[in-house]
Amino acid sequence: MAHYLVSAVPRTDRLDELRARLTRDEFLKLQPFGRALTKSLRDARIREDGLAVWEEEDYCRPPLAEERAAVLDTYFNDLKIELVQQGTGWRQIRDLPRLFSEL
Repeated sequence: MAHYLVSAVPRTDRLDELRARLTRDEFLKLQPFGRALTKSLRDARIREDGLAVWEEEDYCRPPLAEERAAVLDTYFNDLKIELVQQGTGWRQIRDLPRLFSEL
């Protein structure tokens, strides 16, 4: 399993929908990545430049292909990934404000 620091441009017109779906745990049932994706998006941060950032674990090649097809490409543009050690990405962004502060 690999871990990635993900950055992406949130589609602001769809963030309320994403928030609602995360609140309802709609992605948990997606196999094999639903639990990890839900946790990562609930803990996502927002940088000053407006990019959303989070750490994501993934098993597939190319990285995040299943997650992108099922969820991420609906809510984010210009997804970029950087390979990191588990937890390193979260430590890098821990002081940033949360994308969804109420989750």
